[in-house]
Amino acid sequence: MPNSRAAADYVKSHARRVADIMTRNVVTVEECATLGEIAGLMEQHRIKRVPVVHDGKLVGIVSRADLLRILTSGAASVSDEDGDRSIRKRLLTELRPQKWAGLLNEADIFVSDGVVHLWGVVGSKEERQALRIVAENTPGVRDVDDHTILGPLRPGPLFPAI
Repeated sequence: MPNSRAAADYVKSHARRVADIMTRNVVTVEECATLGEIAGLMEQHRIKRVPVVHDGKLVGIVSRADLLRILTSGAASVSDEDGDRSIRKRLLTELRPQKWAGLLNEADIFVSDGVVHLWGVVGSKEERQALRIVAENTPGVRDVDDHTILGPLRPGPLFPAI
């Protein structure tokens, strides 16, 4: 194995094609990821940048320098992040037993600074309204931004049948 590592290092330092040096197993996050989650991924995978995706498409990149700039400016705090995480957990817990919420995708619901952001496709106006009301009634929620659209529901339930 030492020879394999040395060969891989040689390829990285001498290659002339992008395919030879690019990272193939890219660690990405959705737009709803918290700063703490991104920092954790950077530490866990020993990476300096994390691409941000929305619906599988690249929408940005967060670097270690970006995180450091935000944390040193005081624009973000761990307590806010913990509060957002708690709000999201309470919201998802409330949605689990709701039959009308059976096809929601967890990635379409995120919280930032006490504001719940709802994305994705809902099957009816009533489902959209019920989703908004659940969010508004969740302790700690300051506001709800509803970005959902009406349309046919897609596969991939948030809460699989038990």
